[in-house]
Amino acid sequence: MFIPPGFTQHTVPLALGSVAYIQTDPGFWPDAPAATMPLVFIHGFGGGSSSYEWSKVYPAFAANYSVLAPDLIGWGRSDHPDRPCTTADYLALVQELIETLCPEPPLVVASSLSAAMVVRVAIAHPELLRGLVLVAPAGLADFGQAPSRSVVNQLVKLPLVDQLLYRGAIATAEGIRLFLAQRQFANPSQISEEMVAAYLESAQQPNADVAALAFVRGDLSFDLAEYLPQLTTPTAMVWGEAAQFTDSGLGRRLAALNPTALRRFELLPGVGLTPQLEQPGVTTGLIQQFLSDLAREGN
Repeated sequence: MFIPPGFTQHTVPLALGSVAYIQTDPGFWPDAPAATMPLVFIHGFGGGSSSYEWSKVYPAFAANYSVLAPDLIGWGRSDHPDRPCTTADYLALVQELIETLCPEPPLVVASSLSAAMVVRVAIAHPELLRGLVLVAPAGLADFGQAPSRSVVNQLVKLPLVDQLLYRGAIATAEGIRLFLAQRQFANPSQISEEMVAAYLESAQQPNADVAALAFVRGDLSFDLAEYLPQLTTPTAMVWGEAAQFTDSGLGRRLAALNPTALRRFELLPGVGLTPQLEQPGVTTGLIQQFLSDLAREGN
């Protein structure tokens, strides 16, 4: 598993199982402030997703913040139950992670479906969070649209076929590379062999297919538009202009639902669904700007 210098991996037992997470190694950063607002980076969903997704971004904050990057249950090196987790399971997991690992309300940085789930946690428990940075948040059934009815979506609903599809077309180096090129990146030349290897390692964990197939089937989808007007936590939204499936038009519609909480909407030209991997420097800068905004508000 790829762990940047200055970070260590830990595990914590939670209600759904053992969660692996990357954390700042204080011995590597002796000049870091003793007590700061934690930053929690939560990966999205998709074949091979894990905390690696944020590994090009979170090191930039380690000298000034306590950084945490968990693998959600069913992903990365966390436990992989042999039954799929529900949306309610993941909402409870995110809440428990924050309550267990964060001594102070953190800034949570999250992407895609996970980001949409974090919105719901923030609405239910606003006292737990200081702010949100959401990268292309989508419930995947937004504004009443039906969950995906693509060919792949329909195939993974067929017993046995789903397993064959996962093992033969998703959890392979070629499948991962194709997934990143078609879904995650606007510019496939930015995809490195390290990225493919990291996603593949996660995708090949025992029972990794359970969570991935539940996501592809649409079992976790919901309408984020129903929840966003209730959000009170200060929030920034970042969207790749070339993101597929959840295009920037959806982002603008979602942001318009709550201009009070949504302080920033940043559209990144020529970037796909995961700017944290495709343009990590730009993504880092936007998070830093929002942290500055929060600091000014706190004064």
